[in-house]
Formats: sequence, structure tokens, C-alpha cells
Amino acid sequence: MRVTFCQGLLSGAIVLNLLILYFVSRAQQQMMEKRKDFGRGSRRGNSRGPRVTVLLREFEHFENYVGEVARSFLRLRPELPFLAVADTLPYPPLELPEGGGARLLVLHPGPDQPPQAHRPEFHVQTEFVLLVPDGVELEQGRAVERLIRELEGEGGGPVRLVAAPVQARSAAQCLHLRVSLREWTATYTAAAAGSSGSVCTALQGDAVVLLRAEDLFNLSAPLGRPLFPSLFVQTSLRGWKVKLLESPLFSARRRPLFSSAHNQWKADSGLRAAAGRLMRGFGLKRLLLPDGKEQWHGCGKETERCFGTVRDDTPDYLYADRWTPPCCLRALRETAKYVVSILEASGVRYWLEGGSLLGAARHQDIIPWDYDVDLGVYLEDVPNCDQLKNLDAGSLVDANGYVWERAVEGDFYRVQYSEANHLHVDLWPFYPRNGVMTKDTWTEHRQDVEFPEHFLQPLVPMPFAGITAYAPNNPRAFLELKFGEGVIENPQYPNPARKRLDRSRL
Repeated sequence: MRVTFCQGLLSGAIVLNLLILYFVSRAQQQMMEKRKDFGRGSRRGNSRGPRVTVLLREFEHFENYVGEVARSFLRLRPELPFLAVADTLPYPPLELPEGGGARLLVLHPGPDQPPQAHRPEFHVQTEFVLLVPDGVELEQGRAVERLIRELEGEGGGPVRLVAAPVQARSAAQCLHLRVSLREWTATYTAAAAGSSGSVCTALQGDAVVLLRAEDLFNLSAPLGRPLFPSLFVQTSLRGWKVKLLESPLFSARRRPLFSSAHNQWKADSGLRAAAGRLMRGFGLKRLLLPDGKEQWHGCGKETERCFGTVRDDTPDYLYADRWTPPCCLRALRETAKYVVSILEASGVRYWLEGGSLLGAARHQDIIPWDYDVDLGVYLEDVPNCDQLKNLDAGSLVDANGYVWERAVEGDFYRVQYSEANHLHVDLWPFYPRNGVMTKDTWTEHRQDVEFPEHFLQPLVPMPFAGITAYAPNNPRAFLELKFGEGVIENPQYPNPARKRLDRSRL
């Protein structure tokens, strides 16, 4: 069998790529083993080299004191490696002290550099990493050893980080952080201080943090920005805790950090943008802060919704073991409240239908994994509503930005949150015939069936999604007629054949 020139060239390229991958993987493994061996040697009292790398990640290119921070540490502890880490090459250039003790690591290098050039784990060869904020100075040479003793004293328990406040800066505060990836939410609450410091899951304010290098680089995004939110989201998900010492061990002469209000504004704006990118990357769309305020990083009226077209009644987020994003639930609640107010003002009789009635019966709210709201309406009342009566001619965008339209999927109406965001409320028209509520067209949904009109005579008020809406007068019997016996007590995803709910996690 003859091998052509192109086939030989292709085979050579494949072999070369395999060799490169092998040697890069081997180098990374050797580096990690070297760090572990070094750490074990350090714990045995081996004095071959420093135990800590000082790492400064959080600084601004346009104004910073990275050079001064490096000089303060190297003046008292010249043996400690100092590493400044930036996403891109800083401009103006950093003025690091000469002598090789302080280095710059750029996380996004040019395409001509080897893969290890931008990997921080290749540049840290010590057992511990000391994370320091910009402007901090080392005044006590033994402060680093104090942090090491505190961390080693925890004996490998849940406390995997030790922190010290920074004097003359915003007071460091211990927080409890609960991250629910399933609900796309991070909740921060204040933690009470103990007699010898606080143990918690997150920090707020200025602090110097020590942790093992192996722990840091086992995180999926070890040096994400902003550093503390990135770090503590990941550590809290792993069950790690941080111990905040009471006494400051480090000082900061630069207060405020920036020389002008403009630079402060510029830094704050950049930090907010970085926080948004970080949270969206982590899939966190709602942050509940200790002061009761909320931060949102999901969809809104002017953006698309957070998920695409739903297929087989199973939205994409269910396959990732997540529920409906909270921003989407918020938009659905707003749309439901708005539509209900319009229907009631227009004299259109309506009731909670399908999964929305099921959510009201279970939670007095939308089902946590549902992606729309369903309302039944009397067909004969549709002409009473200005927004509905002329929809055969097309869609209507009302004064509040909601889109009213006749659905293309069947003989029903749909109200979208906005032209950009297609979260919606579906309105299903029924009419009575011989005491039975029926329609002319049907979907393949299990719950889309005829039912006795007596369920609607009378309609009864029911709490739902922050409002009081009308519902059938016997919700349990109505739901069991449509979904089957015990449906309220036995939650399940819409299409268990595609994705089944793990009830043990409820």
C-alpha cells in the first residue's frame, strides 16, 4: 500500500501533536508532584526554600502600587517569591523591583508562547500561596509564619484558608455564603465573630488570605476576578471554610487607593463589569447580599431569555440539573400579574390552568422548573379585551412593552414579556358544551383535556406568584383529572422520559 505525501504529512502532524500533548501533560504532572514533595519536605522541617509565594491578583493597570507592595515584602522577606498576575500585559508597565524576586504573569499571552507560560500552577512552586490586595505592606516579618501556624493548626479540617484583616482599610467581615447552582443563586449573610476569630465561608472587605497552593490550583478558576467572590464561590461549594483572625497583621498606607474620584469610579465600574462576567460564567444570576439588597446577572426586559426553544417539554437547563433561572421566574411573575390585571379589568373570566395551577397548589407560586404560565379563559369573553379581540390581524405591542399575539403553535393566545424576551403567559380559550368545557383544537399535552364546567362555577381566589388569581373551585380534583391521582404530592418533570426529577434532592 502506497502512502501519499499528504497522508504522510497528516500522519506526521498527528504524531507531533500527540508528542506535544504528552510532554505538556508530563511537565504539568511533574510540577504538581514537585510542589507536593516540597510541601511534604517543608512540613518535616526541610529548609530547602521558601514555603510561601506572595501573589497579587487584584490591581488596576491605570493606577496601582504593585511595585511598592513587592518591595515591602522583599525588604523583610527577600527569599519569598512575589508574583503579580494580570489578564493582559499591564500598561503602563509595572515597576517591579529588580533582582528576580518579583515577576509578572500574564494569563492571556500571545500565540507564540508555550502553554505553560500562562498557567499559574507552573509559576508557583511553594506549599502555600499568600493572596494580597494592592497597596498592602508587610511590616512584621513573622506575620506570614503566624498565618501558616494558624492554618496548620486546623489539622486538615474544613478550614482551608486563613485570613488577616488589613489595618487602615475597609474592615474585613466574615460572611456565610450559600451557593445553589440549581437555583442559580448565591446568598450572603453576616457571620457572628468568635472569641479567637471567625470561621465562615466568605469574606467582605480587605484581607490577606493564605491557603495551600494545591488547594488553590484544584479550583476550576483559581485566579478569577474579582478575586474574593470567585474564590469563595468555589470554596464554599467544596465545603471549605475560612478563618478570619481578629488582629490585623498587615497595613495599608495608601488610603484611599486611588488618587482621584475619576480613577475610583473607573475602578468601581471595571470591578462591577468583571463581577458580572464572573457570575454569568459561574451560572449565578441572582445574588442576595448581607444588607438585603439583590444583584441580578440574568435576563431582563431588553434582553433575550436565558434559555432557547424548548423541545420535548424539557428546557435545556434541566439537563444541567438546574431549575428555571430566577430572572426568568421574576419575568414570568411580572407578566402573569400584568395579564391577570388586564383580564380582570376587561371582564374576561380566567382560571389557573395546568402546571400553573399545580404550582399554586404546591408552592403558591410557579413550579421552580416551569418555563411559562398557563391560564384558561372563556372564549365568549375574548371580545371584551382590547388586547385580544383583534389579534387575528397580527401581534400587538402595548404601551408597557408586552407583546400580545395569537400563537403559531395552535388556537390559543400568548403574551410575551417583551419583543426581546419571549418568556410568556399562554391563554387557552374554552367554551361550554352540554356542561363540559371544550375546545376546537388540542395539543399533545397530557393535561389538555375536556373537563366539567362545574369546576368553574364558581371560580375561587388562590395565591399565586405574589398575587391572588382565580382558580377552579376544587383544585385537587381538577388537577387529578388532568394529571392523575397524587400529582400534588408527587412532583415530576414535564417529560420524565427525557429527564426525570431526583426527588431525593428536593
